[in-house]
Amino acid sequence: MCFLYLLLMSENTCCRSSTKVQSYEGGSVSISCPYESLDQNNMKYICRGNQPSSCLQQALITSNNRQNTQFSLTDDKVSRKFTVTITSLTQKDSGSYLCGVQRNTGLDVFSAVDLEVRGESIIIIISENTCCDSSTKVQSYEGGSVSICCPYESQDQNNMKYICRGNQPSSCLQQALITSNNRQNTQFSLTDDKESRKFTVTITSLTQKDSGSYLCGVKRNTGLNDFSAVDLEVRGERSQIYLITH
Repeated sequence: MCFLYLLLMSENTCCRSSTKVQSYEGGSVSISCPYESLDQNNMKYICRGNQPSSCLQQALITSNNRQNTQFSLTDDKVSRKFTVTITSLTQKDSGSYLCGVQRNTGLDVFSAVDLEVRGESIIIIISENTCCDSSTKVQSYEGGSVSICCPYESQDQNNMKYICRGNQPSSCLQQALITSNNRQNTQFSLTDDKESRKFTVTITSLTQKDSGSYLCGVKRNTGLNDFSAVDLEVRGERSQIYLITH
C-alpha cells in the first residue's frame, strides 16, 4: 500500500518537493516518475541520494539497461512517466531517491522520492503483535463441524487462500492449516466461490481444543497479504431434550 504526499526538502538538496512512498520488508514498491513530452526519447534513470551532479554516474537502473537483480524500469511514453520497481525490500532501501531524465543540454531534470520501508506487514493493529481491528465470532459444539466464511476482494480471485491459528500475520502462511492449493486434509477442507468472492473453510470433528483465534489469509504478489480474523468457540456436547410421556 502506498501513501503519497508532498514533503518540503531542506536547502542544498533537490528538489523543491518530494513524493513519499511506503512499503514493507520483503515486498516491492513502484516509483512513478513523470516527465515532459520533449523528453520522451531521452534516457531515464534513478539513483539514491539527493545530489543531481552525481546521479547519472551512480544510477541504479537506466532505460538503456532496464533490469537487474532488484530494480526494473518501464517507460510509458503515452502517459509520459517511467516507473521503477524495487523488489525484495529491506529497511536499508529506505531513503532519498532521484528520478532523472538526461537532456542534451547537460541540464538533466529531476524529481525526488522519499522511500520508507517498514517492518513486516501487519494490516491493521489493535494491540501489540495482533491482527485485526475486528473479528467474526463463530460457535459450534464438540463432535460437530463448523464453516468459516472468509470474504476477499475481486483482485484476489486467483490468489492463494489459506487459514491459520492465532493472530500473527507474519507467520500465518508458514503455519497454514489448509490452503487453496491443498484443499483437503483429515479435519479441514477449503472451497473457493470466486463468483461471490469468498472462500469457506470447514472444520470437522470439533473438540474444545479447536476453540481460539484464526486468520483467513489471501496471498498477494506485493508481499502485503490480506487478513480477516475469526474467533471460534467450541462448546461442550449439544444437550438433547427428551419428552417423557406416561
